[in-house]
Amino acid sequence: MAARPWRAAAVVAGSVTVSSADPQAETVVDLDAVAHNVRTLREYAGDAAVMAVVKADGYNHGAVRIGRAALAAGAAELGVTTIAEALALRAAGIDAPILSWLNTSDADYPAAVAADIEIGVSSVAQLRAVERAARSTGRTATVTLKVDTGLNRNGIPETEYPKVLTLLRELVAEQSVRFRAMFSHLARADEPRHPAIDVQRDRFMDAIALAKDHGLQPDLVHLANSAAALTRPDLAFDMIRPGIAVYGLSPVPELSDFGLRPAMTFRARVALVKPVAAGEGVSYGHEWVAPRDTTVALVPVGYADGVPRSLGGRIGIRLGERDYPAVGRVCMDQLMVDLGDNPDGVREGDPAVLFGGAPGDPHPQRWADLLGTIHYEIVCFPRGRVVRRYVGDPRRPRGAL
Repeated sequence: MAARPWRAAAVVAGSVTVSSADPQAETVVDLDAVAHNVRTLREYAGDAAVMAVVKADGYNHGAVRIGRAALAAGAAELGVTTIAEALALRAAGIDAPILSWLNTSDADYPAAVAADIEIGVSSVAQLRAVERAARSTGRTATVTLKVDTGLNRNGIPETEYPKVLTLLRELVAEQSVRFRAMFSHLARADEPRHPAIDVQRDRFMDAIALAKDHGLQPDLVHLANSAAALTRPDLAFDMIRPGIAVYGLSPVPELSDFGLRPAMTFRARVALVKPVAAGEGVSYGHEWVAPRDTTVALVPVGYADGVPRSLGGRIGIRLGERDYPAVGRVCMDQLMVDLGDNPDGVREGDPAVLFGGAPGDPHPQRWADLLGTIHYEIVCFPRGRVVRRYVGDPRRPRGAL
């Protein structure tokens, strides 16, 4: 069996990360794939800029490393939800524009203003909090208005919008606040022809017009998430705001992969290979009984590491160039794989890919289909003892060896 080397995953931009011991399970994040995806998105964006969304620790890929890779590949800005996420990027030395758009009115706005974080505002109360932060720091706060055009999550509701504009105009006039941008978020962008998209676009245009009526001219406006960026070029405006596409997963998988490359591989090392006689049960409850004399491999990763227990006996594990069925219940720390007569000579220490980005690897979409969810959630699963490593050099130009 020609196993892909385990330690090779520690190579980062030409250097080697040394660890005292190899982990039993890891996610390997391919920064070249991230760079490829950002360049692909730039082509779809046309003249619009790209804001790479790195919220939730870069969709569990690592916000700092993904942010750097995206910027090196041509993204102009980064987007996060919380101020804490934005401050972590600043602490890592990232000085590009960063937008944070999901905070309560008692969030640490002074720290955001001091770190030149662009603050997304969804209410009068939040704008008042930003005003106080600007006054307490003696610095001008940079504000973006998030308007609710129909998703009905965060975003300024239509009834409150005139009050926000009136207050913002006062704060801009006295130079407490700089008004930079406006944006909204689509509810059904993964259905490119759904009429709700056009309704939201029209409401967004109305909101922009009303801001201008109040003497407020945004420097830029943005609406398109990954799905809209790839399927609705008419919604690009001044900037697109992709999230999942940056990580190489299609926001509309039933339509196309859009040339994206999955960036994350979730894998573990085989801990044990052993014979099991016909008629013997495997794992708790003996839900799987060997129908013949066989060989099983123990893979030391379980639901504590992000493999849902409900996937027991339902997924394939890539060992070498072949997929083998996982059998029996997924345990807290391990799962079992049926090797049959072990034609590939699987041995202890061999890598076992649960999902990944290489040709032939199980795809996160398979887990999503089995669980009735989306692949966004799947790449957020690996956790706990799972170590994250990086490969690739996002600074390398496309086509370079």
